[in-house]
Amino acid sequence: MFEWSETDEMVRTAVRAFIDKQVRPHVDALESGEMTPYPIIRKLFAEFGIDALGAESVEKMLAKERARAKEGAAYRERKREKSSGGGPFGGQQSLMAVLIGELSGVCMGLVSAMGVSLGLGATTIMSRGTLAQKERWLADIVTMKKVAAWAITEPDSGSDAFGGMKTYVRRDGEDYILNGRKTFITNGPYADTVIVYAKLDEGDGADRRERQVLTFVLDKGMAGFTQGKPFRKMGLHASPTGELFFDNVRLGRDRLLGETEEHKGGDGRESARSSFTAERIGVAFMALGIINECHRLCVDYAKDRTLWGQEIGRFQLIQLKLAKMEVARINVQNMVFNALERTEAGKPPTLAEASAMKLYSSEAATEVAMDAIQLFGGNGYMTEYRVEQLARDAKSLMIYAGSNEIQVTHVAKGLLAR
Repeated sequence: MFEWSETDEMVRTAVRAFIDKQVRPHVDALESGEMTPYPIIRKLFAEFGIDALGAESVEKMLAKERARAKEGAAYRERKREKSSGGGPFGGQQSLMAVLIGELSGVCMGLVSAMGVSLGLGATTIMSRGTLAQKERWLADIVTMKKVAAWAITEPDSGSDAFGGMKTYVRRDGEDYILNGRKTFITNGPYADTVIVYAKLDEGDGADRRERQVLTFVLDKGMAGFTQGKPFRKMGLHASPTGELFFDNVRLGRDRLLGETEEHKGGDGRESARSSFTAERIGVAFMALGIINECHRLCVDYAKDRTLWGQEIGRFQLIQLKLAKMEVARINVQNMVFNALERTEAGKPPTLAEASAMKLYSSEAATEVAMDAIQLFGGNGYMTEYRVEQLARDAKSLMIYAGSNEIQVTHVAKGLLAR
């Protein structure tokens, strides 16, 4: 893949029209917290049929699983098919990449709220849940009738997500009792459904770092489960982020994803690592949106702004900034194309490769956005011109989905393991 298809460009045009009508007029309200992102996301899903696409995809998957459960192994051999992408919108990756890029250039908080609900919440249930669990939760999440959160980060275990995890469950008969705290949880303050990772404490004095990680699904309003208020942040203001508190929350086995502690795909660590890969590829999509919008705004400004009787685009230092933005745009776009092509071919990027994409694209987007502010001068420091918002949002990508320092470790481990 070396360019966007005609269909992709048609989608882009339609998405831009939606953004001009439904997003740009509300950016200030989204940035201030006066408006949550979810009504706009639901309008987007309805207008582009994304909700119907998601519901249809889930129902087809569930129908196959019901038939598989009914007929057993013979059905699996007879109906074995190539995977269409491993998510609720499998096979529509380029459409989602266009959508994410266009939204990120205007209000990246919308993308974060939507991406965590679908790309982490729904996908984890799809990959780990039983048929009954998928029937219970998936349809409402993929249609955005309900919002999902994905809770792994804790106050003392950001980059050391598994080793430092203190949230734990203990068995109590057939149930589990959950205690602990999660922080920096996207959608946390408003989520209807929450995926929670917790250590199994068997009371045997085993090393806390090595204890098994289990994955549970909680619903808003459960006894002992408290959702904190949204944090105030430097950027991503339209994406509500908060803390979750668990005080002796009783969980039946039906809330343990897979309904067994011995999941065929490994414990919760393996589930999270798979999600990390998808999330880091998504960062490249978001970074491309930031770069494209900064690029567009800066080219227009360089043509319109005059200094000493001429357009500032005639000055060599301004041209250097524009040229560096173009290099970043080409590089990140080619990374996105590569990821889309490989996913379509059934050979998606590894965790190490996704980490490399995240590392480069997030740094490129942040550098481009800071250069955009410099190019705009005093105007760039004012909220009216929007590049300051793009810079605040871009910086979050260097921390989001694992800090860039951790990406370096994952890339190096991938290289040294060859």
